[in-house]
Amino acid sequence: MSSLTDRYVTATLRTVPAPRRAEIASELRASIADMIDGRTGAGQDADTAEREVLTELGNPDQLAARYADRRLQLIGPRYYLVWWRLLRTLLTFIPAIVGVATGVVKATVDGEPGAAIGAGVVGAMQTAVQIAFWLTLVFAVLERTNTPLNLPEWSVDQLPEAPNERQVPLGDTCASIVFLLFAIAFFPWQHFQPWISGDGSRLPMIDPALWSFWLPVLLAVLVADICLEVAKYRSGRWTWPLVAVRTVLDLAFAVPLTWLLLTDRLLNPELVQRFEWLREGGTQDLARATVLLTAVIVVLSFIDSAVKARRHAA
Repeated sequence: MSSLTDRYVTATLRTVPAPRRAEIASELRASIADMIDGRTGAGQDADTAEREVLTELGNPDQLAARYADRRLQLIGPRYYLVWWRLLRTLLTFIPAIVGVATGVVKATVDGEPGAAIGAGVVGAMQTAVQIAFWLTLVFAVLERTNTPLNLPEWSVDQLPEAPNERQVPLGDTCASIVFLLFAIAFFPWQHFQPWISGDGSRLPMIDPALWSFWLPVLLAVLVADICLEVAKYRSGRWTWPLVAVRTVLDLAFAVPLTWLLLTDRLLNPELVQRFEWLREGGTQDLARATVLLTAVIVVLSFIDSAVKARRHAA
């Protein structure tokens, strides 16, 4: 359990320039220690003195702004930090949700899968601009009309625990999960949406016969990959058991994919017949290139995770 002083210093350093963090940390710790010594010298309990000193110093975000000479006056200092915290929270998920929903509607309802990505990006950007504008306008009005929000006063009990050093950032985990979700969505999408149509019939890229066994197996592996990403984030770092599971899942996806490619069972036979270069040996060239790329990815994934696990174990 971190001390209140450790938590306060960590919370203060989050938003100060990185080159000044060591200097500010030393200065702030020394100031806190001197103030606590002054109170304990007068007979006050050390824990009580620490709480009172940190309360007197105030919100660490405001103290960080003073250290960085950063003025909290975009909409006025009264509600600046509340506005900024709410804006960051809303922008982390609402534009993404709107963008994905817009893309899905464009691809399915409107029947324009080629325009889905562009529509999703535009929808996300427009949503982000609207959120920033209206939220800033609301807080500017609240600030200038002196409207009370009845927010609780800051106290040391609101200090977060000092974070442990993590090998697995949240951003990397989210990016991996989003990629896996797109990979999972690709299998039903290519089946139900026409990729190439000549006489009006749908031509899935992957052989529909594989839905009887192999495609559900590959989808199950991808779902297990998502579970592994969550477990890895909760652990905070690579461990040897996680490396083992990562390797097993990589092989569980790569081996069936390789076998299906090399035996000409992955691509839809009707699709192969539609293209002359595929009929005349192109499938084998494509299979060899894909197998080589898959092997490289599996090996690099194992090396990367093993190096990180070994570094932590050391």
